[in-house]
Amino acid sequence: MSSKKIINVLFLAAEADPLIKVGGLGDVAGSLPRALRELAPDLLDGYSLDVRLALPLHATIRQKVLKSHPMGNFSIKVKGMPLPFMAIPTELFGVPTYLISGDLIPPDGPVYSSDPRQDGRKYFFYCMAALELIHQMGWQTDILHANDWHTAAAVYALALSRDNDTFLAATRSLMTIHNLPFMGVGSEEVLNDFNLPPSSDARIPGWARHTPLPLGLVSADHIVAVSPGYAREILTPDYGCGLELLLYDRKNDVTGIINGLDTKRWNPATDQALLAQYSWEDLSRRQINKQSLLAEFSLNPAPDIPLIILVSRMDPQKGVDLVSPALNSISDLPWQAILLGTGDPFLEESIHHLQDDFPDRIRAVLRFDTNLSRRLYSGADLLIMPSRYEPCGLSQMIAMHYGCIPVARSTGGLKDTICDDPEQRKTTGFLFNEPTHIGLANALRRALDIYTRPIIWRDIQHRGMVQDFSWHQSALAYANLYLDLHKRKI
Repeated sequence: MSSKKIINVLFLAAEADPLIKVGGLGDVAGSLPRALRELAPDLLDGYSLDVRLALPLHATIRQKVLKSHPMGNFSIKVKGMPLPFMAIPTELFGVPTYLISGDLIPPDGPVYSSDPRQDGRKYFFYCMAALELIHQMGWQTDILHANDWHTAAAVYALALSRDNDTFLAATRSLMTIHNLPFMGVGSEEVLNDFNLPPSSDARIPGWARHTPLPLGLVSADHIVAVSPGYAREILTPDYGCGLELLLYDRKNDVTGIINGLDTKRWNPATDQALLAQYSWEDLSRRQINKQSLLAEFSLNPAPDIPLIILVSRMDPQKGVDLVSPALNSISDLPWQAILLGTGDPFLEESIHHLQDDFPDRIRAVLRFDTNLSRRLYSGADLLIMPSRYEPCGLSQMIAMHYGCIPVARSTGGLKDTICDDPEQRKTTGFLFNEPTHIGLANALRRALDIYTRPIIWRDIQHRGMVQDFSWHQSALAYANLYLDLHKRKI
């Protein structure tokens, strides 16, 4: 009898929901490993995936694992001296998970601080500890899957050590880019503390040879961007952040895989945050949610007035500065808006002033509020996403799944997930090309015009709600990359 075929995958990420979530990476790391483990072997040439997750033991996680016991006391070398670390085993949705702690992971600090050197020490320590943990467990890892700059040092260290480390010699690496501009700049001097030299690869610009993400990208066996559109964009000067020549040189090793949506957690038919649950088969109950929002925010209860929402981090990347002039320029049309988010103080102030300018039709909610965001998706008619760039985006997928139609910039994952068909036969949303308030305003005008045609509007809602944004297809694409990388070593 042949032995069972298994590919062992260690998944590294700075955050994973629900243990810890700061941004979209938390959604991915909380969902993708589980989806990978659930793939049937007959989809993968008979292989099963043993995917395990390793996270830093952030301060906010500590209270959740107080009764857990560490696997043992281990150490890595920092500045030539042994520095202890522990790994606490737990489980996340059936995924074996290891929480790494040590003196360089502050017991009371944030996930991401404003001090790049502090973050560098924390995440380099975590990366090197994760590699040492593989040795200590004796778990023959086939694939090291790293995400963003916080885990890139593990990929670089693996590449440097494979020739002299028989245990890791056959381990292949995959590096996922969730947001290229965040490279770990400012943590460069920490490299020496962990005996990691700067890269001598001529494809890396001089300024980036000590920087974590470029080191991971030059040494990873394969690179994934979180949408096909973003995978193409990062090969260009406009989006490559100074690394476009390196990425273009490696273009055959760059794949775009759209992030998935956890459709169990994001399901309007079961979402307990909603006043009224519903499905694509009967959207009449959405009106209950809309009327509840209008009453809560003291807006006009007329059901035929479109409700526009923004659910966003207040950041120039998200194009939030385009919202005020765009809504001003369509003030001749009927609509109301609720704008939810927090972030840049200047952008928050601009949204607050917009409410002052339109006190009868705009509400600014300047906070982070997951519960409210769910209710907005379930009752609003239009979601605006005017991002200057968007590697993948999750809000547009949630909105469509909840029957709220997106109006978005045609970039990255937004263009990959939203169809804007001039003949309205395949439309799931409305796109605009140029990152200007005029482009956003014109797309909103088109959408508001269609809103006056209920049959077409309902068709667009239905198409959006039945799109398959589940993690299954994305997980299968990643799994096939794992399989390909695994077979390269045989």
